[in-house]
Amino acid sequence: MKLTLPRKLSIFPTCLAAGSFCTAVFLFGIAQNTEAAAVQTKVVKSVDGFQLQRSGKPYFIKGGGGGGSKELLAQCGGNSFRTWGVGPDTLGQLDEAQKLGLSVALGIWLPHKFNWSDPNGVKGVIDKVRQAVTQYKDHPAVLCWSIGNEMEVEGKDTPELWKAVNEMAKLAHQLDPNHPTMTVIAEMGGTKLENIKSYCPEIDIVGINTYAGGPSAGDRFKKADVGKPYVITEFGPPGTWETGRTAFGAALELTSTEKAKKYAETYEKSVAGQKSLCLGSYAFTWGFKREATATWFGLLLPDNATKLNAVDALTELWSGKPPAHRCPDISKITLLTPDQTNGGDTLKASIQATDPQNAPLTIEWVLAKEMSTYAVTGTGAAATADYSKGIVKNGMPEVEIKLPTEPGVYRVYCYVKNKFASAALASTSIKIK
Repeated sequence: MKLTLPRKLSIFPTCLAAGSFCTAVFLFGIAQNTEAAAVQTKVVKSVDGFQLQRSGKPYFIKGGGGGGSKELLAQCGGNSFRTWGVGPDTLGQLDEAQKLGLSVALGIWLPHKFNWSDPNGVKGVIDKVRQAVTQYKDHPAVLCWSIGNEMEVEGKDTPELWKAVNEMAKLAHQLDPNHPTMTVIAEMGGTKLENIKSYCPEIDIVGINTYAGGPSAGDRFKKADVGKPYVITEFGPPGTWETGRTAFGAALELTSTEKAKKYAETYEKSVAGQKSLCLGSYAFTWGFKREATATWFGLLLPDNATKLNAVDALTELWSGKPPAHRCPDISKITLLTPDQTNGGDTLKASIQATDPQNAPLTIEWVLAKEMSTYAVTGTGAAATADYSKGIVKNGMPEVEIKLPTEPGVYRVYCYVKNKFASAALASTSIKIK
């Protein structure tokens, strides 16, 4: 029997927060829990290394982090997604995951600019951890508690931080014996791994966000001898802080075809290639995000459903077979005129694109102002001004673009799509003197 209780009732808050994921009976008007809905997940250590088990069976994480279609994630062979914090949409995300057969590494956001030596402040953060764990611990989609994300940056890699994280992990274990704890760091430099080893015995898994260093992350973690397993919690193409620049300082973005190879290389070497230590991974970002450019980290286009080449690569790595319909391949954009020119001049550019199915392709060129910063932008930056009206014969592999007169750096994008909700993209930058 499934009984759905009104949200306004305060009795049995854990059951209600989980959206009636427990069976309840009423005795004299009081709801009583008769069945726990949590799916037990644990980290198991053996002579062969570490393994994540869910309901007593091996569970290797094949996941993505981001707001894109979770139905598509499941269709591609994924089994999990990651969040960075809890909020009004958390229950909906968990419910959707359960419906699709996915699990969730449920994030609990920890502040970055924070004094971890302040006992009262730390107590307030711990109380938020208590609330999150209590509210969602019995939902069957929960995989683990992901406590914090890159909060050690900006000089915060201190014993005080990691002691506080350990307190939170200990509390999570006390409240919820069914799920392991994880904390997520930005790469592995400095003393962070040493500090986690020394101060965080209650942390079961180390989450690592890595980009250009992804292919070597597994070997570097193994060498550090932390005594815990890891999950690659973010990976993708090199970040803007790790890539080359034009003569006028613009970041050099890889094509989506080139990015797919970067995702595959990290997965093959540091995920699938390190199964005695690695419990799986979350590709970044499963969705669309404007950061540095309109297209740098997204695995999907702005509709959050049209896939790019890296999704095809991940599908094959997750499922062992390529997708039925693949994305087009695209070359770098070739500028047929100088990349530094005068306002009002005509720019000429071309691309080459092919489709694995020999399906007809549609081509769209876009000209937009370059973003003012290449810094990390949290949930994403706003779109910059669009100047695509100056493009002549848009839709062709070679175009002419009447440039605006305002000086500055601009970016030319080219999107190539087929009829299978699959796409490829490339971008390059120009400067109007």
